[in-house]
Amino acid sequence: MTTALVKEPETAGPVDHERDNASASVFALALFEARQLLLQVPLLLFGLLYLAYVGYGLFGRDEGMDAYPVLHDVDRSTQGGPELFAVALLVCVHRAALLNRRRSLEEQFGVLAMAPARRTLAHALSVVPFALGVALVVGVQFARAALRPGAVGHGSVFELAVAPLAVLLAGAVGVLLARVLPHPAAPLLLLLVIGFGTSLLPGGSGTHGVDWLWPAVLENGGTPVPGELLGRPAGWHALYLLGLTVLVVCVAMWVAGGRARVLKAAAAVALAAAVAGAAGQTPGDSAGLQAARKAEADHPAKFQTCVERAGSRYCAYPDWEGWTVDWAAVVHRVRSEAGGDAATTRLTVRQRIQEITDLTTDATLPTSSTPGTVTVGTQWGGNRVPEFAVGVARVLVAGSEHASEDMCDARVVTTMWLALATDPTPTATFRHLRIDDSLKGSAAVLTPDGGSMSVSAQQTQVVRELLREPHDTVASRVRSHWQQLTSPDTTTAEAARLLGVKAPKGPDDCPAG
Repeated sequence: MTTALVKEPETAGPVDHERDNASASVFALALFEARQLLLQVPLLLFGLLYLAYVGYGLFGRDEGMDAYPVLHDVDRSTQGGPELFAVALLVCVHRAALLNRRRSLEEQFGVLAMAPARRTLAHALSVVPFALGVALVVGVQFARAALRPGAVGHGSVFELAVAPLAVLLAGAVGVLLARVLPHPAAPLLLLLVIGFGTSLLPGGSGTHGVDWLWPAVLENGGTPVPGELLGRPAGWHALYLLGLTVLVVCVAMWVAGGRARVLKAAAAVALAAAVAGAAGQTPGDSAGLQAARKAEADHPAKFQTCVERAGSRYCAYPDWEGWTVDWAAVVHRVRSEAGGDAATTRLTVRQRIQEITDLTTDATLPTSSTPGTVTVGTQWGGNRVPEFAVGVARVLVAGSEHASEDMCDARVVTTMWLALATDPTPTATFRHLRIDDSLKGSAAVLTPDGGSMSVSAQQTQVVRELLREPHDTVASRVRSHWQQLTSPDTTTAEAARLLGVKAPKGPDDCPAG
């Protein structure tokens, strides 16, 4: 007689069931700890301060240059906002991870099925909702800028990822610190060590490789440049931060007793990612990038797109083509006040940049000697608009930017009249254009190349008087006496008499420009 063996259907083993339960327990604890973190006063306070700072930037500054954002500058400007929030998160996570020890509950937790390493992982995962919140805020910041009509350029997802990754890293460091140095003062000690170390490291002198070891490398404040010339290793830096964060969590779990193979594998992969990211971001500006920067600064025409608008030519780098309409509007209103041949003069408005050495320096360009060429920069809105109007006016009056450098006569008055005559608030704009923000005495007036034009006390007085007169009356006199008003032989006093306002006393005291 034969006995048939019937194979029972396979079911999930007890090991798989326990693994699922353990994972669910870790996530449940992480969610609980995240809610507890939200109730901690320092985190709540700095979180609200961060939101207030971002909110002011989103809704409190819609005018001026903020209405014309350069998106490949906006993306990295999001990185500095959550720094204090990240520090507060580090402190609060460290405190939460020590809570059981402070309450003498470690022995009771030791009899639970959840091992210390898994509890450590839960503390690390409790930071994720806060990183996601920062990512959401960063996304809103960038979207708000990108949706503005004057936005130009293209952002980088890697630059945008830095802020949430830095928050994750701060939380991971807080957990590791709780396992390595379980003392309430450990975060303060760490901050003191970092501050002291920063003063000793060469990173303060601008060493590229050392600077990029920090979570956020802002490099803000400089004149915007074409996106392809930035030279920021954003992708490598994001990889470095991600790898370092996972590595810190793995080390914290290992200190807590974790020895699983998956932990060792994750640590090895994270270490490889962190090392690869650090190596990729270390070299600095390549020779090819430096050559490209020099070429675009010295020969901008080769890299620009030009369009014709109302009898003038506007040449811009690809990222800034959308602004040519705004430039043309200023040229039209300034030229409409000119007389003689200047009223129909063909101008070339060319965007120029300085050869880039770093991204934190404002550009100051040499004046162009090419007749009929007006320089325009990579910023727009606010004071940049009347500065450009001054640039257009001086070329219409003197013929070229270079020829206007030594003006100390009637031509300065004519230039300022052309620039301000059709401005919505001419007197206030005149004040803002002057470096000393005054309406009396001699001063330098800002120009679009980053330099300035000298305006004497006598010329200031005449311009101020002209702005009080009816516009049409002065405009008619400017056109009638255009030849004299644009001659270097006509003094400021003579210009005042030609224009029908009180003549100033004494010779012009033109300051150095």
